[in-house]
Amino acid sequence: MSLDLKTPGVYIKENSLLPPSIVQISTAIPVFLGYTELSVSEPTRISSMKEFEASFGGAYQYQYDITLPAAGPELTTVKAALGSYFFYEAIQLYFANGGGPCFILSTGTHLDTIVSGDFATKMEEIEKLDEPTIIAFPEAANLLPVDYKAVTDAAFIVCDKMKDKFVLIDTPKSIDLTLSSPNTDLTAFRTSLTATNLNYGAAYFPHLETTADYQFSSNSKYANVALSTLKADGSADYQKAIDLLNAAGTVTLPPSSLMAGVYASVDRNVGVWKAPANVALQGVVKATVAISDNKQAGLNVDVNSGKSINAIRNFAGKGTVVWGARTLDGNSNEWRYISVRRLFMIAEESIKKATSQFVFEPNDAKTWVKVSGMISSYLDGLWKEGGLSGAKASDAYFVNVGLGVTMTTQDILEGKMIVQVGLAASRPAEFIVLEFSHFMNQ
Repeated sequence: MSLDLKTPGVYIKENSLLPPSIVQISTAIPVFLGYTELSVSEPTRISSMKEFEASFGGAYQYQYDITLPAAGPELTTVKAALGSYFFYEAIQLYFANGGGPCFILSTGTHLDTIVSGDFATKMEEIEKLDEPTIIAFPEAANLLPVDYKAVTDAAFIVCDKMKDKFVLIDTPKSIDLTLSSPNTDLTAFRTSLTATNLNYGAAYFPHLETTADYQFSSNSKYANVALSTLKADGSADYQKAIDLLNAAGTVTLPPSSLMAGVYASVDRNVGVWKAPANVALQGVVKATVAISDNKQAGLNVDVNSGKSINAIRNFAGKGTVVWGARTLDGNSNEWRYISVRRLFMIAEESIKKATSQFVFEPNDAKTWVKVSGMISSYLDGLWKEGGLSGAKASDAYFVNVGLGVTMTTQDILEGKMIVQVGLAASRPAEFIVLEFSHFMNQ
C-alpha cells in the first residue's frame, strides 16, 4: 500500500509478515444419488436427517394387500416390491456411522422407475460441485449388472476429470461373489468394471441387514380394509396387520452409504491417511453373506485384473466389521490402498487451490521461496500429524522449485513455474506377521 504523503500528520501502514499458508480442503464430503419422495432438481447440501426430510421428504412407503386364505395370511405387493427404494434409509445409516455434511442429488421421485440412465445423466452435475470428494449411488445396486456398469463407468469418468473425487462401488444385489470356483458372478463383476482410473474407487461386498424398518403405507389393506380405517376404528386387526408387515424383515442395504460415514468418521477422528477399515458398522445386524478367510482371499487379491473387492465380515464379539482397505487398483504399488490414494487427492487439491494466488506473480526467486515455504509448511504439518512416514522431515516429503532445478530458461520464457512435490505416505499394516520360535534355556 502506497501512502499519499502530502498533508503533515501520522499515517499507518500495515505490513503482513506472515507467509502464505495452505488450508486443507474438506476430506469426506459425499454426494449421494438416489430417488426421493419430493422432486428437487438441484444438488442440496444437508447436515442431518431433519434437513433431508425438509428438502426431500421421507422414506418410501410400501403398499400391501393382506388376504386371509385358509392356509394363512398372504402379503401381495401393490406397487414396488419390498427393497426397491431405500435411499432414505441409506442416508439414515450414513449419519449413524459418523457421517457429517453431504450433498443429495435426486435422480427422480418414488413415482419413477429406477433406471441406469437417471444416475448416469445426473453424474454430469457432480462435475459442477467443488466440495464433494466422495460419490455414492446405493440404489443403483438394484440394477442388473449390465445397467450398473453404465453407472460405474460414468462415475469413473467424473473422477478422472476432476481428480479430487473417489467413488464407492456396491456389488449388484443379484450376484454372490463367494460362490465356489469358478465363480462366474465374481468374474463378470470384475469384467464389467472399467479398466482405467481404478485407483479412484473402492468396491465393497456384501449387502447388510440393518436395524432400520421399512415404512408401510396407510393405504395398505388387511382383509380388504385400509390400515388407516382399522386404526381409526381401534380394531385389533390393525395390530395384526402391523405385525405381519414388520415380519417382512428389516431394511437390507448395500454398504456404500455406511462406508461414506466410516470415511467421514475416520477422517475426522484420525485423518485421511488412516485406512477406513477394522471398523464395526453401526445399525447393522449382520452381513448378508458370511465370508471366510479363504473366500476373502479371492476377493482381496486378483493377480489378473487387480480389481480388489473389500469384504465386510461378521466377527463374534466385534460385530459387522469392514475388513478391507484396497482400491480397485489392487495390484498397483502406488495406489493399492484407499488411504494413500485419498491422501494424495486431498494434498494435491489443497496445494492447487492455495497456489492459485501466485498465478501471474513474477516468476522469480522471491516467488519461488514463498511457494516452496508454503507447501513445505503444509506438508510438515501432515508429517507431524502422522500422515507421512519418515524419521525426519526430509524423509517424509520434498518440495523443489527453481531455475536449473525444476525449470529451464525456456520454461520461464513460456510462463511456466514448475514445482515438484514428493510425499512418503503412511501405508496401512494390512498383513501383520508374528514369528514365533522355541527359545531354549542357556
